Amino acid sequence: MPAGIDTPDTDSPATTGKHRTLIRTAKKPADIDTSDTDSPATMAKHYRTLQSLCGKKNPNHESISQLLDLEFAARRAFIDSDSCREEDKHKKILEAYPCFKDIGHVMGELQRILDKDNIHYIDELKERWDNFCQKALGILHVLPSLFPSSSAPPKKLGHASEALVHVLEENEDPNDYFRKRPLSCPVLILSSSNCLLAVGDVPITTLPKDKVTEGVLYLMAYYYALHLTYSRCVATLLSVIQTEVLLDTIHDRDLTPSFKKSMADWKAFVGK
Repeated sequence: MPAGIDTPDTDSPATTGKHRTLIRTAKKPADIDTSDTDSPATMAKHYRTLQSLCGKKNPNHESISQLLDLEFAARRAFIDSDSCREEDKHKKILEAYPCFKDIGHVMGELQRILDKDNIHYIDELKERWDNFCQKALGILHVLPSLFPSSSAPPKKLGHASEALVHVLEENEDPNDYFRKRPLSCPVLILSSSNCLLAVGDVPITTLPKDKVTEGVLYLMAYYYALHLTYSRCVATLLSVIQTEVLLDTIHDRDLTPSFKKSMADWKAFVGK
């Protein structure tokens, strides 16, 4: 395993300090011990059980979700730490938690972070996103222009929208694109047949082409689940999605002039 990540037969990636474990009321698998839930030993046990389940050919989604609930505090302490470089962070976290290659588990993590007690959160989130896209004309590649950031995209990237989605040219190899891409943030790769979601150069899953707009929600979920920094060239847009769709407020001291202007223009546009 890479440096800084504990192996499944030892401890979880973060089992030190004081933790408050989130436990749902759903029935728990028989192999999950919920006693003494705050102790590092219990957190380590949950992590080992989680890795064991993830190693199975067809792991039970509900059992993994329940273990992710139980190990939440220790996991976030590990993910939110500055133990590795930003450009390597996604790889180390996905190695420690391979279950996050499943979009369902990443969306579940987003719910744990933002609204853990609302069982309808994901459905409500998708409805807000649909409404947002309708108001924003539903055109993904122009969203960065509607909500511009003060930082220009890297020259090798071209347009800021490339930080979100890249349309493959005819005969273009996605692997060649990953090698040349100057950013390590989550991205959607659109081909003639489908849409590939990747984090950095790690392919996660494919989506139908008609789900590409919804794919932006999955990008946001990965930013949250892996605690990644917004790409500067689309930071304003992602901050607007954060506040208007995810309903996650930004502290006043973190409000940039470009964000304030974009929000004022947006509210004027939608009549707020």
